[in-house]
Amino acid sequence: MGSLGTHNALGLAMAKKARFLLASTSEVYGDPKIHPQKESYWGNVNPIGPRGVYDEAKRFAEAITMAYHRAHGVNVHIVRIFNTYGPRMRIADGRAVPAFLSQALRGDPLTVYGDGSQTRSFCYVSDLVEGLIRLMDSEFHEPVNLGNPHEITILELAQRIKELTGSSSPIVHKPLPVDDPLVRKPDIARARELLGWEPKVPFEEGIRLTTEDFRRRIFSEASSR
Repeated sequence: MGSLGTHNALGLAMAKKARFLLASTSEVYGDPKIHPQKESYWGNVNPIGPRGVYDEAKRFAEAITMAYHRAHGVNVHIVRIFNTYGPRMRIADGRAVPAFLSQALRGDPLTVYGDGSQTRSFCYVSDLVEGLIRLMDSEFHEPVNLGNPHEITILELAQRIKELTGSSSPIVHKPLPVDDPLVRKPDIARARELLGWEPKVPFEEGIRLTTEDFRRRIFSEASSR
């Protein structure tokens, strides 16, 4: 869907002379050898690994988006989104923040894969939306990283969510999935220069707002059973 959907949407944008925003992700960098990741980095992706379909779909989507811009003049914008979180995420989303929040609030063990030393950078949703709007209003067509350059280990994330929720859940470790990226941190110099953008919401505030939403939905779900 990432490939075919992008191709179809680009055809529609060309026919309607519409602006086109591609929501790419930091997955295009794979397990990066360059840290932090700049837009000029081509990435380190295993095309036949268990994550390959998703990674390569995003990379293909970027390639065909730029091809439509160059060949057909479509007004495209490409954002490389790093880990984003906030209220109304799916409780069973599977990503780190919703997984840890739902586990902590339910009193279940917080599952950390590997030793937890792998890093991610988490951006609150309102900051991301502001960046998307600024990018769409710009005349820039090449990829732009949008994310929070504050880097945190997954183990530290689990510990902080446990503290912020007041949970007594234990932290358990499971094997690290194949090709799981060991580091993730955006270089946002391009976004700062071109868009005057950088994230504003502190992690503790973003987690507090997200926790309130998750707490309401999880306990509402439990009481309706």
